[in-house]
Amino acid sequence: MENSFKQWLSMKKKLAEEVLTFIKDGDDLILPLANGEPKVLMDVLEENAARYQNIKIHQMHALRERSYIQGKLKPSLSYVAYFLSAASRQAFLKGQCELVPNHFHEVSRILSESTKTSLVLACAAPIDEHGYFSLGTQADYVASFIGKVPFFLEVNQQMPRTFGGNQIHISQIEGYIHVDYPLREVQPPPITETDRRIASFITEQIGDGATIQSGIGAIPNAVISLLGSHKNLGIHTELLSDGVIDLVEAGIVNGIEKKTYPGKIVATFALGTKRLYDFIHENTGVEFLPVNVVNDPREIAKEDQMISINATTEVDFFGQCASETVGGKYYSSSGGQADFARGARFAKNGKGFICLHSTAREGTISRIRPCLSPGSVVTTSKNDVDRIVTEYGVAELRGKSITQRTKALIDIAHPQFREELTFGAKKLGFW
Repeated sequence: MENSFKQWLSMKKKLAEEVLTFIKDGDDLILPLANGEPKVLMDVLEENAARYQNIKIHQMHALRERSYIQGKLKPSLSYVAYFLSAASRQAFLKGQCELVPNHFHEVSRILSESTKTSLVLACAAPIDEHGYFSLGTQADYVASFIGKVPFFLEVNQQMPRTFGGNQIHISQIEGYIHVDYPLREVQPPPITETDRRIASFITEQIGDGATIQSGIGAIPNAVISLLGSHKNLGIHTELLSDGVIDLVEAGIVNGIEKKTYPGKIVATFALGTKRLYDFIHENTGVEFLPVNVVNDPREIAKEDQMISINATTEVDFFGQCASETVGGKYYSSSGGQADFARGARFAKNGKGFICLHSTAREGTISRIRPCLSPGSVVTTSKNDVDRIVTEYGVAELRGKSITQRTKALIDIAHPQFREELTFGAKKLGFW
């Protein structure tokens, strides 16, 4: 067996340029999001783009600006995004790349049904003594392709080894290369007093033994920071970030009351600082699972007291949340907000919180509006929304009429806009 293992290692080890032999015209290449992107392999592909025609690169949330994202390598290489980031946002707005609408839990299925899934190019942690690589900070949508789609790995000495449904055996890959570079870090955003006030309204409604999903942003981070007096919390989240570490080390998060994967922190990817990457390295208490499991509303709903915390940019009187556009222009995409809103809604004693500051543009406009801004896209629908939170309180919308919703939302709008919003409500016949 030892000789066989060494043979696999020798046979599968490649030079970076050899990845090109596994790619052909018309292929659909799948990349993980964030730190799962294989930097060196993609550098090689960009440098040799002229060799190919009509290759599409599919990815959520790129961390690196690249020529193919900006449309500079068409028709050789083109980019299809499933979530916009700072690296792809302007490219999409300029028509240089495409964006596919989706709920995060459906991305692997969308890729399976609408692309050739020709090859997955991904980062991984070094191989273990049993012949398994770990996808490290990732499971996301690519983990569901293990054993079904060819993989070529960029094995990074600095990628943390993690556990769960993100293990791939050396026999299941086409090849691998060795690299050694630091992961990209994302610092937690600064938390303002407004963020803390919003967070305080949410933490009042979180009971001991709850299971928490926390999205991206200062408000979700503020919520995590205010949970120091809680007990026996669990984590079931798409994104694992730094805030959870303090809760684990304080014994507040232990997962003992979770209904699925008790005692485990469940996530589909991690993005944060080196402290987070060190925390998840060889940590058997953290389980990285494919997003079609983690974000499936039916799976989420199995947890009692499921708490979903996400952010939005504006809300209308119906309760529609536009969370992926800003001023009517695309900024990101749906991600998993609707997945967890629906999952928390179905869960026994579940609660879904959508958070926002009451105003924008230095207090000159209200984020609670009679109608969404022209061009805005609904992320969480009026039928899935539960609780909206601003620094002025919580509006509970579940099971409420449009008139009741309107009044509840005006009550948590900034005081300087309440008269104007009431006038707008009467004009629409909602008051």
